[in-house]
Amino acid sequence: MNKPKQKVLITGGGSGIGLSLARKFLDHGDTVIITGRNLKKLEDAKRELNQIHIYQSDVTKEEDIKKLVDLTQQEFGGIDVLVNNAGIMNLLDSGKDGNDLLKQMEEIEINFHAPIRMLHYFLPQLKKANNATLINVSSGLAYVTFSQAPIYSGTKSALHFWTMAIRPQLKQHQIRVVELLPPVVDTKLADDADLKDDFLKAMPPEKLAAIFWKDYTIGKNEIAPGVSKILRFMSRLAPKFIFKQLNKQAIPTK
Repeated sequence: MNKPKQKVLITGGGSGIGLSLARKFLDHGDTVIITGRNLKKLEDAKRELNQIHIYQSDVTKEEDIKKLVDLTQQEFGGIDVLVNNAGIMNLLDSGKDGNDLLKQMEEIEINFHAPIRMLHYFLPQLKKANNATLINVSSGLAYVTFSQAPIYSGTKSALHFWTMAIRPQLKQHQIRVVELLPPVVDTKLADDADLKDDFLKAMPPEKLAAIFWKDYTIGKNEIAPGVSKILRFMSRLAPKFIFKQLNKQAIPTK
C-alpha cells in the first residue's frame, strides 16, 4: 500500500524506537516532528537528521500539549499521523516498604494517561487529516506480564486494550488505529532495566522499525515483532507456562 506524504508527530522521538521510526517516515518523504522532555536528545537528533522538526514538550503536562497542538496547526496546518511512543520502565518490588509512590504514578502518567491526553487534544486535527492514523507503541509485555516491572506491564496492557477498544470507534471518523508491540529493544530503557537475557533477546531499533514499516504499509493494525509474536501466541495457548517462563525471577535484582 503506497502512502501519500504525511505530517507525522512522534512523542519520545529523540532516541531509541521513536528516532528509528522517525527515520523510516523521513526516508519515505514524510514531514516528521519529534518531541521529548530532553532537549539535548532532540538537538542531537536534529544534527543527525537535519530535515526533522523538534519541539521540547512533556506529554504529562496539559499546557505543553495544548501549545504543541497550536504549533503544529500554525506551522504545518495540522498533523496526519500521531505516534504515541513516549514511555518509561521502572523495576519495582511492590512488597517493599518505602517505594516511591510519585515515581510509580509518573510511570502511569507517561505510559497510559499521556496517549489518552494526546489523542484528546489532537483529535480535531486527525479528523481533518490526510489518511489519518494513530499509532500507539505498547509492548509485548501487554500479552504476558513481567513481575519485575509491574507498573510498566499494567500500563502497557491497559494501552493495548484501550487501543483495541477505540479502533472501531475512530474508524467511523476515517482514523486508522495501529498498535506496535515491541519485544525488548536494544535501547537505554532495556539497559537500565537489565532486561536482556537468552529469552528476551534485544532487537536493534533499526530492525524493529523495518519490521514495523513492512507491516504498517501492507495494512496490519497490530504489529508484534520477534519475541512479542511468541508472547501473543503463548498467552493464548499456554498462559500459565509462558508466565512462569517470563517470571522465574519475580523480584528485581537492581
